[in-house]
Amino acid sequence: MNNKRYHRYLMIFDNDRKWGFYINDLGANKIEANSPYPSKGHPGRYMFSWEKGRVLDEFHFVMITRGEGVFESKETGKVKINAGDGFILFPGVWHRYKPNTKTGWDEQWVGFSGRVAEEMMNNGFFDAKNPVIHKCDRASMLNYFETLFKLFSNEPFGYQRLASGICMQLMAEAYNIQQSKDNEEHLNSLVAYAKHLMYKKINNNIDLKKIAADYGVSYSKFRIDFKKQTGTSPLQYYLQLKIERAKELLLQSNKTQKEIAFSLGFESDYYFNRLFKSKVGVTPKEFRDRG
Repeated sequence: MNNKRYHRYLMIFDNDRKWGFYINDLGANKIEANSPYPSKGHPGRYMFSWEKGRVLDEFHFVMITRGEGVFESKETGKVKINAGDGFILFPGVWHRYKPNTKTGWDEQWVGFSGRVAEEMMNNGFFDAKNPVIHKCDRASMLNYFETLFKLFSNEPFGYQRLASGICMQLMAEAYNIQQSKDNEEHLNSLVAYAKHLMYKKINNNIDLKKIAADYGVSYSKFRIDFKKQTGTSPLQYYLQLKIERAKELLLQSNKTQKEIAFSLGFESDYYFNRLFKSKVGVTPKEFRDRG
């Protein structure tokens, strides 16, 4: 956002609420050194003083791109904030924050609510006790904010619904940053390598522990990193790949169930049948018959 100061506070209508995820407010501010904080011009329920702090009834994500300061909440106590840090404000949680008077800071924020937002934010992906996410000032995050600013400046048809999707992507990226921490490059390369081998050897079996050893990490570390990025363990991911390939063969070939099982490296037709049903909900024969 090129402007030093921008903020929008939205009127929320029934259709916005029915959508389940909607933006309440959006803004950017450049706080110069020795300037009062917060700046004026915000609606009363958003204003606060350092002495009293504030409690909101919505989620906020605040990103600092220049300067430094401090954040404090009932759940965290005082936490230093540096350029590049983002932090989440949770509904019903007392908080306050401000820039260092010697540096000021540049801030961008988005506030959001809704049934879908609550489900996403309260399902264990984010935690009020650990609301600060470091190294958020990357191109993808800045682009999401810039897209939101443009949407709310131009207000095209359905912009609230479009904005909800952008905000969800913003929070998904924030979660990925939080999970990867300083190990992102290694994590990406290790998981990508493992996935490559799984696809390449889908008709055989692979030694997952050897993959970890080849990368110089323990299997438990490999498993944790793999699950962080994919949401499932390496073994379950590999088995799911085999099941997806089996579904293709059942529909696109004349191979018997037993032939498919052995072609994909399963030790027995019985195990393949049981695994397929547990993951798909029907047996391989039922799946083929349904076509």
